[in-house]
Amino acid sequence: MAVHEHPHPTFRISRPGRKPQGATVVAAEGVARSSATSKAFAAVRLIVGCVFLWAFLDKAFGWGYATTDGRDWTAGGSPTKGFLSGVDAGPMESAFHSWAGDTWADWLFMLGLLGIGAALVAGVALRLAAAAGTVLMALMWAAAWPPAKHLSDGSPSMSTNPLLDHHVVYAVVLIALAVAYAGRTWGLGDIWERLPFVRRNRWLL
Repeated sequence: MAVHEHPHPTFRISRPGRKPQGATVVAAEGVARSSATSKAFAAVRLIVGCVFLWAFLDKAFGWGYATTDGRDWTAGGSPTKGFLSGVDAGPMESAFHSWAGDTWADWLFMLGLLGIGAALVAGVALRLAAAAGTVLMALMWAAAWPPAKHLSDGSPSMSTNPLLDHHVVYAVVLIALAVAYAGRTWGLGDIWERLPFVRRNRWLL
């Protein structure tokens, strides 16, 4: 028998109901990661929500950024006329020109910005916000029409990518936030989900 060899094997008996220390550490790390992920999604939700709300407020009240004073919606300006009348590429060019400045288009656009932004900031109805936001981003993508190499007047479009632009990114982010239930952290998601009419209509989550 070797000098350092024990004559009998040593067994370590764990107490009943007690988890090994390694498992406890792994579980704690999992909880920490889950918490960090939830907070990261919540931060993205709030940032994107503020982007939509800012667009609504600037177009509604003309804060002097994208919309100058006197051209705002409350002063009689149209939040869609400038953008849609400037569409110069794509198969929907003529349709967008005909919609530019229409009352129904202005109202739908502004209500969309307000509703999506408010839902994201509050953390409620994220599925509905994702659906509405995806439709809005798809229409804006069609107006920008990234696949075009040239505009209708023949000049270069300067498109940086024929498929993926910031409209697609926003749509994907909105869908991810809804799938991740991002309204439960730093939002009213938990309260919203427990409301009777929401529990009966799960599409409102």
